[in-house]
Amino acid sequence: MDTKRTIFPNRMLPYLLLAPQLAITLVFFIWPAGQAVKSSFEREDPFGLSASFVGFTHYARLLQDPLYLGSLGRTAVFAIAVTVLSMALGLVFAAAVNRLVKVGRVYTTLLVWPYAVAPVIAGLLWWFLFNSTTGVLAYFLGQIGIGWDHNLNGTHAMILIIIAAAWKQISYNFLFFLAGLQSVPHSLIEAAAIDGSGPVKRFLTIVLPLLSPTTFFLFIVNVNYTMFDTFAIVDATTGGGPAQATNILVYKVYGDGYLGLNLGSSSAQSVLLMLIVAVLTVIQFRYVERRVQY
Repeated sequence: MDTKRTIFPNRMLPYLLLAPQLAITLVFFIWPAGQAVKSSFEREDPFGLSASFVGFTHYARLLQDPLYLGSLGRTAVFAIAVTVLSMALGLVFAAAVNRLVKVGRVYTTLLVWPYAVAPVIAGLLWWFLFNSTTGVLAYFLGQIGIGWDHNLNGTHAMILIIIAAAWKQISYNFLFFLAGLQSVPHSLIEAAAIDGSGPVKRFLTIVLPLLSPTTFFLFIVNVNYTMFDTFAIVDATTGGGPAQATNILVYKVYGDGYLGLNLGSSSAQSVLLMLIVAVLTVIQFRYVERRVQY
């Protein structure tokens, strides 16, 4: 297939057009990331006036620190739960709205609204709903014998941040799944129905495989979301507590660096977090993408 190639009369014009984006990337990503890597190999004095090179000391201590290893395990549980919950509900809502003809746009608008809510507001919303004293959901849980108190119970606190983070991400997944469902050819669905396939079998054997590129894309986006964009939700709901029960990696970086002023260890944690996400992304592209049908 012939492709058109854009030719600029001025050789400098492409570089000038790219310059703003390159400058933003350099200032807000490359330079801070480079400073984090540099700081992870240094130890600063209490006043931040000088730094000495300590090699891999911070990394070695982190890998032997039970608090860091515990935070790593909690992050895995949190990431898996939020990704599965938000993607599953997003797919269910998209499948339901896709069957509506007249009021589909109304439901789509209502389901997209949570995505416009700031993460800290989403966290505060669910904090009020599950407040052990005045929360509506905590009251109903108490009526069925569940004494909800995320201020003292670590399991309750983890469930709270999982629900808040998943609710915030459902709208994003819903939009992509709905777009994917609307692109599935109706002729395939009708042919399968004529052959006697029921709705569930048609969905599992035709629709779901055709959604695999969208599912794979959302899987990567959701994992990255749980690793980096959930800081505000944790800070607004539990603050990492009780007793470190919700102190996931991204919040521990903030706690050790900004509150504890241990910049070397905090920088090493941010570098390890970046490496973890990079390794997970490579694994997803290397092994999971093989099952995707384009």
